[in-house]
Amino acid sequence: MQVGTTQPHLDLDELRDRFTGRIIGPEDTDYDQLRTVAAGHVDRHPAVIVRVADAGDVAGAIALARERGLELAVRSGGHSGAGHGATEGGLVIDVRELKSLEIDPENRTAWAGAGLTAGEYSTAAAEHGLATGFGDTGSVGLGGIVTGGGVGYLSRKHGLTIDSLLAAEIVTADGQVLQVDEQRHPDLFWAIRGGGGNFGVVTRFKLRLHPVDGIVGGMLILPATAKTVAGFIAAAEAAPEELTTIANVMNAPPMPFLPEDVVGQVVIMGMLAYAGDQEAGQRAMEPFRALAEPLADQLKPMPYPEMFPPEPEEEYRPLAVGRTMFVNHIGPAEAETIVERLNASDAPLRAAQLRVLGGAVNRVPADATAYAHRSSRIMVNIAAFYEGEDDRPVREAWVTDLVARLDQGDPAAYVNFLADEGPARVLAAYPAATWKRLAEVKRRYDPENLFRLNQNVPPAA
Repeated sequence: MQVGTTQPHLDLDELRDRFTGRIIGPEDTDYDQLRTVAAGHVDRHPAVIVRVADAGDVAGAIALARERGLELAVRSGGHSGAGHGATEGGLVIDVRELKSLEIDPENRTAWAGAGLTAGEYSTAAAEHGLATGFGDTGSVGLGGIVTGGGVGYLSRKHGLTIDSLLAAEIVTADGQVLQVDEQRHPDLFWAIRGGGGNFGVVTRFKLRLHPVDGIVGGMLILPATAKTVAGFIAAAEAAPEELTTIANVMNAPPMPFLPEDVVGQVVIMGMLAYAGDQEAGQRAMEPFRALAEPLADQLKPMPYPEMFPPEPEEEYRPLAVGRTMFVNHIGPAEAETIVERLNASDAPLRAAQLRVLGGAVNRVPADATAYAHRSSRIMVNIAAFYEGEDDRPVREAWVTDLVARLDQGDPAAYVNFLADEGPARVLAAYPAATWKRLAEVKRRYDPENLFRLNQNVPPAA
């Protein structure tokens, strides 16, 4: 293990007397495992990791960071594309032990710890025929996805995750433990619904549960042509709100159910989830099946948590570059561009992910939450894996080129999908009025910008 050179001296034995949760330092056997985040290019060595047991531990860790002048990172699922859950020589507040879950089936609400994953929460809720929409990966932590917005398989029917957020417990930069909702600290409650981790450490969320007693959906793999890609998007836009789709146009990875001659070809790996009547759900699948002879058809009735792919047996830390954007349409010309550019690349994996929005997402007023892209029609994510630092500029150039070809004049971005792209891109993620309001909330609750390892909104002057 090679430890960073910027680490201050900390008496970990003394710290262990101050906290209920576990203190981990560089000499602990699981230090390397616990400091690692999903982004493969991030290799940071914190001076100390505090695996907090409760809000009091969080307040204590914040106080310690302030006392020692330590850079502060907050880690939940560790899926930040910029690696914000890690710090070189600083302090990590690791909330993964905050896994409390109190489900009230009668009132369809749940109090959930920020360390729960989307998969853990969804599996427990499904036992009651209920669900809250998160993203599309079960290992994502609630602490990150909820505060950034939450775009996933139930978005068109039930909105973003933040649209189901009723209240939260948050520890602010001065160590206060606040209960926030529409009546208590409403400015802070507004800001954590899309403003990310700028305003404190959320320890618990109160979430609305929706009746989702199973879905019709799964994976549908189709050959990728301009006609099928444009047709998939048209079918998704015309579909009832109960159906949310993700079209991953990508080179096919090896899968047990795919013929060998398909592996490596550019395909549409469609993920579809219909939250409603099974018979209507089966009908909603037909326009997609009709686009072309499927290469694989796994659409069926299933419990909602089965939409999350199984976690890899070995630690999966890809090296990837990506860009997120919004567009108004993907027609034949745009589809042709996507397919042509994917075929022109030899990246080990390259993809254009297309998410048709609309439905419940669009019915929330743009100023009701800090996620303001309510009128946006399609979210696009362009990504390419790379092999070593020499390969990275080649893949970045490919991503940049395809983004420019698809650009339709909307500079906005979804904050949860931003990587380490600089302040200008963070600014672009929010309309001017939203940014100004976020900066004012930041000034009130974190005037020194202690919480800056995030897609950062600096406090207003």
